[in-house]
Amino acid sequence: MFGLLSLGLTLSLDNFRSSLVLGGLKPTFLQSIKTSAIFGIWDGIAPAIGILIGHFLSDKISSTAGTVAMIGLGAYGAFLIIRSLISPERADPDLRWARLGLPLPLSVDNVAAGTALGLAGYSPWLAPILFAVITFGMSVAGHQIGRTAAHFFDFIPRINTDLLTGIGFAAIAALMAFGVTLPLSGD
Repeated sequence: MFGLLSLGLTLSLDNFRSSLVLGGLKPTFLQSIKTSAIFGIWDGIAPAIGILIGHFLSDKISSTAGTVAMIGLGAYGAFLIIRSLISPERADPDLRWARLGLPLPLSVDNVAAGTALGLAGYSPWLAPILFAVITFGMSVAGHQIGRTAAHFFDFIPRINTDLLTGIGFAAIAALMAFGVTLPLSGD
């Protein structure tokens, strides 16, 4: 069980890191709960799919997980940058685009982990539920920490935290493209 908890915590770190950056958009607590719940559900479904599909797709999924995450994070970062530069309104005020665009790229690695768990004989019920709950908690924490940090920038006039958040996502994607191991990556 300790191994499963450790794996769940490790797999949730990409959601935590993304939620820290997403906190720059200053989500309300309810928006944070909704977004984190979606992240958690996706991180629960992904290993269940992995357990069910087995070894067949393991190598293909694990080799493309980083690429999918990089593209998803980069696209969302570009969206935030462009929206914040062309409009004075908040780029993604209700995190709707984050809830639609980020869960899949952040959960692809969980499919590969689920495949390995299936081969090891783990239940298709325990790991997915555990991973979903851990990801939910880590995402809520990331949002709140990131939101608190973003409020420090409110004291500086003309700092657009939406633009900074977009730059943060774009930077994560660029570093991933260059093969840089990121803090909180779980690798």
